[in-house]
Amino acid sequence: HVDPIEKLCSQKIDLLINASASPYFIDKPKLRENILVQAAKKHKVPIVFVNQVGGNDELIFDGNSCVISKEGTICRKLQSFKEELDIFEFDLRNGVEYTSISQVQDSEEELFQALICGVKDYVTKCGFKKVIIGLSGGIDSALVAIIAKEALGKENVSCIFMPSRYTSKQSEDDAKKLASNIKVELKTISIEEPFLVFLKILSPYIQTDGTLTEENIQPRIRGLILMALSNQTGALVLSTGNKSELATGYCTLYGDMCGGLAVISDLPKTMVYKLATYINKKEKNELIPQNIITKAPTAELKPNQTDQDKLPPYEKLDKILNKYVEEHLPLKEIIKNGLSPDLVQSVCNMIDTSEYKREQAAPGLKLTSRSFGYGWRMPIAQKYREQI
Repeated sequence: HVDPIEKLCSQKIDLLINASASPYFIDKPKLRENILVQAAKKHKVPIVFVNQVGGNDELIFDGNSCVISKEGTICRKLQSFKEELDIFEFDLRNGVEYTSISQVQDSEEELFQALICGVKDYVTKCGFKKVIIGLSGGIDSALVAIIAKEALGKENVSCIFMPSRYTSKQSEDDAKKLASNIKVELKTISIEEPFLVFLKILSPYIQTDGTLTEENIQPRIRGLILMALSNQTGALVLSTGNKSELATGYCTLYGDMCGGLAVISDLPKTMVYKLATYINKKEKNELIPQNIITKAPTAELKPNQTDQDKLPPYEKLDKILNKYVEEHLPLKEIIKNGLSPDLVQSVCNMIDTSEYKREQAAPGLKLTSRSFGYGWRMPIAQKYREQI
């Protein structure tokens, strides 16, 4: 392993310029900055770091270009997620002490801006202007709607509320309140009539008394409606599933997975709540109705359903997800974090057996150190299952 900086510094250079295309993930800017500071101090050479800005497919480039003195002082820093031109004059002959500047951005704000940048560039670079979102009254679709509105403008976001017999009045109220708060269009299209037709047609061949088959018909009708509206209007459908759902397969192929971009598919559910809470705090009002944040998450595909009927609490699920996917730890190491062996085994089995769904998912913005996109290469057809 050759250190390229050390090799260059052996030639007694005066200044090191790093023209970079370093993609974003949560806390990456801080990590990158620390590496640059240590390199400048170690080799006693000033560094100019110039990074790409903007979204390209799944990758988001955050900019955060900076100038670091040979003492490791950050003496100039440009904005995150915005193109910017600046001129900095070095005095390389005289020993000048540069004043350190502090432009530390909240992790949540940085994440929010990354999502806005990723959506804006993906939509516009693909030739679209408008987007369509299925708004359920839940927290995931609420967050995606806010991101889309910030990225594209309220006039370019159309939300569709698609209730069924299992949709609560509270979900309807929450969806309407959210749309009103962010001033985006909201249309209501009931799926009850086509749902009844499908049940009638399929009744000779399937059980229609609360089976998983009956549940999955509902999101597939919703997906059909969204894609029909997309065909008619030329708007891009944004899917709203989070990383916890995509990891465990708690999503329906050709249903809620429909779309051209999976905005938060690399954002674990606990981070969805954290970001939603941050947005409300930032706006100093309930942009996202508090009930959306506090109520039990549910797909509302059968009576009295919650996500935790089939999944463990998201705090535990996301901890396992982080250790298994992002840190790539073996199962025997994961259980050392105070987690039940049976729970760890169950969650990791769900992750392994859901690969076929992820292969058919819309591209998703990379937000963590290891997403289910470019950084994830796992086979669908394989018999191996790691056992504790």
